[in-house]
Amino acid sequence: MLTLTSPAFKHEGTIPQEYTCDGERTKNPPLTISGVPTNAVSLVLICDDPDVPQQIKPDGVFDHWVLFNIPVTTRALAEGESAGVVGVNGRGENGYSGPCPPPQFEPKEHRYFFRLYALDFMLHLGSNVTKEEVLQALSGHVIEQAELMGRYARR
Repeated sequence: MLTLTSPAFKHEGTIPQEYTCDGERTKNPPLTISGVPTNAVSLVLICDDPDVPQQIKPDGVFDHWVLFNIPVTTRALAEGESAGVVGVNGRGENGYSGPCPPPQFEPKEHRYFFRLYALDFMLHLGSNVTKEEVLQALSGHVIEQAELMGRYARR
């Protein structure tokens, strides 16, 4: 069974400040991958926040990290490191953008979903693609998926 965990926080636990805008906005937490299906050809990792106030983003979702074509032999992403091809986050940048819930809006605490997908093929996309483009391209090719959710509220 495909599994995604982090030594930095437990599922539904608090993401440490060092991986947020109150620490180093661009330093992703370490992640551990296990149970990759033997028939998988590539992995995709997407992190997003579905708790963004609609005043800021009408769809209520902010994309923090988009990685695709991660080698299936990858068992960990170290702190501050990525793998595969890096797509565009909600800031319009290629890379990780740490949690940063706006303190003037509710909810104060946001949820951050790290979703890992095992695919039966490699995505044929450039590096400046969005989460939506990656999700559209992987449709019908997901063998298994795993999820790790962390929470963060600014002090």
